[in-house]
Amino acid sequence: MFRVFRRGAFASALLEVAMDGVLGFLAVLLAALTIEMIPHAGFVSVASDREVLLVAAGFALLMALLHSFVGLYRHNVISPVSVLWRMGLALGIGGYLTYLVLKQFTDDGHPARLVGYTAVYLLAALFVVRGMVGAARRALGGLRVIIVGTGPEALEVARDLAANGRSGRRIMGFYPASAEVQGETLSEGPAAAGVLDRRTGLLELVREHGVGEIIVAVREQRGGMLPMDELLACRTQGVTILDLAAFYERTRAEVPIDSLKASWLVYGTGFVQGPLRRLAKRSFDIASSSVLLVLGAPVMLLAAIAIKLDSPGPVLYRQERVGLGGRGFMCIKFRSMRTDAERDGVARWATKNDSRITRVGAFMRKTRIDELPQLLSVLNGEMSMVGPRPERPSFVAQLREQIPFYDLRHSIKPGLTGWAQVRYSYGASLDDARRKHQFDLYYVKNNSLFLDLLVLIETVTVVLFREGAQ
Repeated sequence: MFRVFRRGAFASALLEVAMDGVLGFLAVLLAALTIEMIPHAGFVSVASDREVLLVAAGFALLMALLHSFVGLYRHNVISPVSVLWRMGLALGIGGYLTYLVLKQFTDDGHPARLVGYTAVYLLAALFVVRGMVGAARRALGGLRVIIVGTGPEALEVARDLAANGRSGRRIMGFYPASAEVQGETLSEGPAAAGVLDRRTGLLELVREHGVGEIIVAVREQRGGMLPMDELLACRTQGVTILDLAAFYERTRAEVPIDSLKASWLVYGTGFVQGPLRRLAKRSFDIASSSVLLVLGAPVMLLAAIAIKLDSPGPVLYRQERVGLGGRGFMCIKFRSMRTDAERDGVARWATKNDSRITRVGAFMRKTRIDELPQLLSVLNGEMSMVGPRPERPSFVAQLREQIPFYDLRHSIKPGLTGWAQVRYSYGASLDDARRKHQFDLYYVKNNSLFLDLLVLIETVTVVLFREGAQ
């Protein structure tokens, strides 16, 4: 169930959530001690007071959730400056909500002072602790890695490790899959590493350099290309061995179809679709869609009025999409295009800055308001809150011919939002469809209630800060 959090960036993000929660908790305790909420009491007495503990726990959970909503755990897509102002935004919202709650129980001046001191202590703690963690990571140098291979796939792996700030990997060198390449440097910049001497055994190199992980970046592995005996010896010594599919699944949270073999999907873990998982997902869909329909009713009403005022035509737009098992269903959306958008009857992908999109439609697409009517499809069981976005039958017929394993996305219900939508920028081409399919494969393979919650949280971030796809 927790396997998704054991993967690279997910494990790091989960640790940061826990760390921020602890810091928020301690900040409230220190603030309570500072303003003497319990007169003449020491830290132990304050820390054992039930009311203070309740406030501290609530604030810690709230701040961890707000940090998630503003995307503070998405370091690969936000800059340090953005981290600072998002941190301040989350603290402002969290502090104000905490103040409002505390005001309901007391009016002796404690709420304002408690929140003020808590904010100061938490900001200071976040800067100090995150700085220390970053310094420790740089000092330790990260896990040492050998890349097997010297071709373009090996270079791509090296560049990916260098670009991924969370990877914590240090490349010790490239180990040739054959004896043809020796004595050169294959990469520049942070990933620069030389070609290791193939005459030295791989296990000996692992021991010499203290390597903890080997990445096999060779697409063609038949015909004795790989030193399998050496790899097995390293594996039995506790060294992690990853092929290209496993590497990208862990570091990019996607399943690369170019290097994917059916055997990896057949014999690998994942694809959990048992009765318990289906029951949990359906229960979650019913509860969440019902709540969102109630909360979103005013927004949906305003959207309907705006559509009628902006352009002639119906408020809602019905279109056939492909769902679970390849069966068609009618997908309902708020109309965001002109009524003559496809007057010639030819289906076309929506593109960025599409001229067919109305003024209100452009805003609705950016904020995803146009998708809200699909909550009815979720409630009816045709869709799920999270899953691959459903495509039109004509597009599916084209894509299944050109993209390997495309029909795997139809093994689960399509979603109102999905992993591809929060992880990949807007695009409307065959290459974009291939890349999004890789994220969809990751979701299908690793789907769980925890991954669903993560997608919903990141959807909030994407909508608020316009990251990812529309």
